[in-house]
Amino acid sequence: MNDTALLPPALEAIRAHEAEMVDIRHQIHANPELGFQENDTSDLVAARLERWGWEVHRGLGGTGVVGTLRAGTSTRRIGLRADMDALPIAETSGKAWASKVFGKMHACGHDGHTAMLLSAARHLAATRQFDGIVHAVFQPAEEGLGGARKMLEDGFLDLFPCDAMFGMHNGPGIPEGQFMAVPGCAMASADTCIITVKGVGGHAAFPHNAVDPILVGSAMVMALQSVVSRNVPPLQTGIISLGAFLAGDAPNVIPGTAELRLSVRAMQPEIRDLLERRIHEIASAVAQTYGATADVNYMRRYPVLMNDPTQTAFCLDLVRDWLGETGLVPKPEPVPASEDFAFFLEKVPGCFINIGNGVGSVGGCMVHNAGYDFNDRILSTGATYWVKLVERWLAKV
Repeated sequence: MNDTALLPPALEAIRAHEAEMVDIRHQIHANPELGFQENDTSDLVAARLERWGWEVHRGLGGTGVVGTLRAGTSTRRIGLRADMDALPIAETSGKAWASKVFGKMHACGHDGHTAMLLSAARHLAATRQFDGIVHAVFQPAEEGLGGARKMLEDGFLDLFPCDAMFGMHNGPGIPEGQFMAVPGCAMASADTCIITVKGVGGHAAFPHNAVDPILVGSAMVMALQSVVSRNVPPLQTGIISLGAFLAGDAPNVIPGTAELRLSVRAMQPEIRDLLERRIHEIASAVAQTYGATADVNYMRRYPVLMNDPTQTAFCLDLVRDWLGETGLVPKPEPVPASEDFAFFLEKVPGCFINIGNGVGSVGGCMVHNAGYDFNDRILSTGATYWVKLVERWLAKV
């Protein structure tokens, strides 16, 4: 934390307790917990919020924590969300605060997201320069397990109604402290599809007596690659990626079954529907052609993340007024990754924004990488964004 003149902008009052927030971030990073297992992390979050005067509710989504802070007389209310879970990756960053738990690490920056929102929560409790209600939402299980959906199923919006909700994620490859948000379709849906091809096993010397599911599955792979190129309109986005093809154990045995595991993504809900339909049609038709059958288990996981245009414009104007045009990524584009904050945005208008984690050796390592680490230099900048968002959205009249 040296070279303070070169740090990205932040409120001085937030910068004053930055060292404490860095320590919290390092503590969380060194003790990663996977989705729905964030017991120690949620304990830490709840204890800090209570110390600073927030009302604390626990248990939504199992390990979720919601802090509520009121100021003034307005009944307007907003939600700010940070995620808490880690990934099943063995860390290789070599940092002094690297994971102490082999096979688990904060490879996506959720430790930093939690620390940024905690930093903002401390400042908001001390100043209360707003008129309304703030819900600070610390969510479990973002990484593929749908923690946001679970919190909603457990009654989050019944207990904590929000007029708008906002989320933030670090962005490696974006200059530290710059912000990026896209109105409308901002991030892709993410679905998983398991196709089980059922043929007839047999001796490799007598293939005519078998129905080879490997051959059938291979034909499916090639046919599925035609969906994006021939069924999806050229100016729209669809992705079908085969992540695993499992079949057989011995070179002289034709197996009875094969399994294809697909990741399916789209930037528009209607394209998502199209991809699902075509996968079913192709799997059935190809299997029938070869005398096999196919069972398709299509699992809808995360929906398309839709940023509300009005709330996104609000967030971008806030950054522009604070940092100028240089504080925004020029010509931002949607990204095909997914994010379960999309479940909240299906229910409540809001905006999911990215804050630059840095480029090159300073925060540029991509997330979900064993060498990744959150850039501590942006903690106070992200916290300042949260504070400015609350103070403007819930401005005193």
